[in-house]
Amino acid sequence: MKQTKEIVSIQHISRAFGKQQVLNDISLDIYEGEIFGLLGPSGAGKTTLVKQLVGLDLPTSGENFLFQEKMPSLKLIERVGYMAQADALYGELSAKENLQFFASLYGLKGMKQQQRMTDVMEVVQLTDHMTKLVSNYSGGMKRRLSLAISLLHEPDILILDEPTVGIDPVLRRSIWEAFYDLKKKGTTIIVTTHVMDEAEKCDRLGLMRNGGLIAVGTPKELKEKTKTTTIEEAFLVYGGAYL
Repeated sequence: MKQTKEIVSIQHISRAFGKQQVLNDISLDIYEGEIFGLLGPSGAGKTTLVKQLVGLDLPTSGENFLFQEKMPSLKLIERVGYMAQADALYGELSAKENLQFFASLYGLKGMKQQQRMTDVMEVVQLTDHMTKLVSNYSGGMKRRLSLAISLLHEPDILILDEPTVGIDPVLRRSIWEAFYDLKKKGTTIIVTTHVMDEAEKCDRLGLMRNGGLIAVGTPKELKEKTKTTTIEEAFLVYGGAYL
């Protein structure tokens, strides 16, 4: 793909928890308006890496930059949307109250707040469940609400840690259509996944294994280089194991 402005720069990042090495000398650039997928099995280091990009974890060595500024940086947080693997929702509140709370943190008020709440709930198809208590939501509905919250403030970078886990295939397709719409507007999207058909939907992929980055390229490039027909086969050639 045609490379545009570099918006994320990961420079020689390593992370150890005690004697356990979780990330090992990762360097990677991600460009404006691309959907970049981090693909790898559980324990590969994907979550640790994206947590560092939003300032929730610090590297043992190396540096992360967003918009050419070193992370962590409080002033950059407003430009980033983050959806964690674990849903950070208030079960005793309704979906609407959760949205209002997070919208106010982002400084959204009045008509703008109402409009954004309506828009993001349409994206995840939860409009009819706005007043329902989150404690009464299913696991998949909670994932969708978490995604809606991450979209509220129209971030320049959207970082999503396994966003479609527990979401049915039909809705997953519509959520990916929403990602493509955001990409057209210039939003950069970083997705962690171990789902192969999602990996194929990304503009570029970083294949991760045992805390290392074993390959980077478009799905087409990775398959051509390994003379394979699927991303799963390409992953195996690059030295991985089954996901």
